[in-house]
Amino acid sequence: MTREAWGEVVSSMIGRGAKGTPAEFAQIVDYLATNLPPEQPVGNATPPRGGGRGGSSTPANNRQVVDPAAAGRGKVLYLKECATCHGPLARGGEAGPDLVRSVTLLHDRYGNTLGPFLREKHEVSGGQPFSGLSEAQITDLSHFLHQQVNNTLRSGPYTKVLNVLTGDPQAGAAYFNTSGKCVQCHSSTGDLAGIASRYDPPTLQQRFLFPRALGFGRSGITPVKPVTVTVTTPDGHSVSGTLVHMDDFTVSLRDAAGDYHSWKRTGQLRVEKHDPYAAHDGLLEHYTDRDIHNVVAYLETLK
Repeated sequence: MTREAWGEVVSSMIGRGAKGTPAEFAQIVDYLATNLPPEQPVGNATPPRGGGRGGSSTPANNRQVVDPAAAGRGKVLYLKECATCHGPLARGGEAGPDLVRSVTLLHDRYGNTLGPFLREKHEVSGGQPFSGLSEAQITDLSHFLHQQVNNTLRSGPYTKVLNVLTGDPQAGAAYFNTSGKCVQCHSSTGDLAGIASRYDPPTLQQRFLFPRALGFGRSGITPVKPVTVTVTTPDGHSVSGTLVHMDDFTVSLRDAAGDYHSWKRTGQLRVEKHDPYAAHDGLLEHYTDRDIHNVVAYLETLK
């Protein structure tokens, strides 16, 4: 995909709870955009004659079309030769990595990168190259592994969204207004009015639990609501702005005019941090499953 499309994917992952710094997320987008760019329309996706085994004539950017019969044979082979290390679904195990995330496999078409890797680079127990498969078996194995990759996509059978509306809306409203303390910042007739008309239940749950929705822009990934900080120096002068960095030794911010300020942290320097999502982060340690489903059921009533 394009850099912008990969940015949207990473933003979605962040919204689902992925942790990291803006610089780290930007690095991930750079990696994905560089190694998995948009496919170019070349030829068709039909494997070359002879089963497409390892042939360099297979266009590198074509998407492999999985043959169910070949994938079935490949599954038998995989369970016999590979599952012990890589797990029954190729998602990794104690002795082997997750194969559906493998760049070698993602670039593979009908065994053209998988075959050379198995013969030349892959090592089994004992440190010897894995060279016991024929070209036909490698092709079948490729079909099975690509089938596993397809199964992990949004349209795959392992990503069906479960019904999250299993709670009690009245109990959710009670939690919202009392022990959850949500009402201190939100209102069902104010900022949350009509929210259920804008988001489906799974999205409501994600935004409720992980509200740090981030957007990907030209300058990288930045929070929609940034963390701000107010620094007061020993002489009483205060400066406020968006937090850039803070640790035990220094604090820096950028003010409303865009000017950068930095201080060494001392006992006389007063620092006040304002994180708009701190309350949500704190509740993550206290929610029960029942609380979560009750609140989502309540939010779903705010049409």
